Amino acid sequence: MIQCSKLTDERREAGPMECWCLHGAVGMAADFRNFAKRLAEAKTSTRAVDLWRFLECQPMPLEDFGAALNADAGGEGRGKGRALLGYSMGGRLALHSLLEKGHPWQAAVIVSTHPGLESAAERENRRAADAAWASQALMGNWQEFLNAWNAQAILDDQTIRNSQASGSLVMRRREIARSFVDWSLGTQAPLWDQLHEITIPVLWVVGENDTKFREVAERAVAKIPHARLVIAPASGHRVPWDAEEWLAQQVSQFLKIG
Repeated sequence: MIQCSKLTDERREAGPMECWCLHGAVGMAADFRNFAKRLAEAKTSTRAVDLWRFLECQPMPLEDFGAALNADAGGEGRGKGRALLGYSMGGRLALHSLLEKGHPWQAAVIVSTHPGLESAAERENRRAADAAWASQALMGNWQEFLNAWNAQAILDDQTIRNSQASGSLVMRRREIARSFVDWSLGTQAPLWDQLHEITIPVLWVVGENDTKFREVAERAVAKIPHARLVIAPASGHRVPWDAEEWLAQQVSQFLKIG
């Protein structure tokens, strides 16, 4: 496997437990900066992973991501506890890591995540939709692409995060486009029947107003032996920004117990 630079990850040292954070689609490691500061106040270290580095050297199917991330984590932080947090697309990638045998994680937080579409027709429709997003990301007007992405009903968010509004993500447009193909929910095999294999403590988080993903979360948590569901008050899909302080409190308390 080709090894790509880890220098684009963002690390904050604060305590013996390190929480690796995986951002969502059309996101970046910097999205977790304020969240990381809040965890640092609770003596929890963080590593916000630049997911685009996994796609900058070569395509990476979902099936290969878990092993790649676990190899990163397994080779670092000797003596530290390690937890994995994934939001949306990052949550799906996190599930793949947790389903790898011998993974290095002691606890996990899964936020606004779908384990997989079970209908072949739904997967085909999603692949087609994501192919269109890939084309816009790679060849379209960048700001128009961001505006269209943020205008989706599920995001229900008129505020574009600073990292997006500044245009800093445009340098990653090739990798973002590739993610819509390699990491599409339509490409992903459903993980529902494997969730019982995750035996570490899991905190599954979903927004109060994210009706579709609340139903998904309730079903997923019932399949994981040591999982607990928490509902972010007055939040939609983007829990890490809709309820940043609340989420940091939930995660820091969970990691102390876990």
